[in-house]
Amino acid sequence: MLKKDGYASNHTQVKVSVNTQVAALFKKACASSNISMASAINQFMMQFSGNATKKSDYSPDLSTRRQRKAAATSIIRLLERIRSNEEQYMENIPDNLQGGTAFANAEHCISILDEVIDLMMSAY
Repeated sequence: MLKKDGYASNHTQVKVSVNTQVAALFKKACASSNISMASAINQFMMQFSGNATKKSDYSPDLSTRRQRKAAATSIIRLLERIRSNEEQYMENIPDNLQGGTAFANAEHCISILDEVIDLMMSAY
């Protein structure tokens, strides 16, 4: 626990090691969506740890293939939600602005997320 300005806060550092292509695509998707990678990973970890406490047979070390597959499935679901939100954002861009930068960035982000989701799904 660290103290900053008199307030105590907990900090968790997560190191993510994955296929370099997946990592690069994830980084691009986050950048295109103006979402920090740390924020996306933090949100996933909070969800994942919440799910882990509900399952009595869950082991956080991911030592079995089944557990790793479940973790990958959770990541895929999160990426699909991000993709869906990006699609909704893109669909709500007015017709006269659909040739603009925001539309192109949203399209690019969706394309990258599709690639990442496909790669993650092919892993298991």
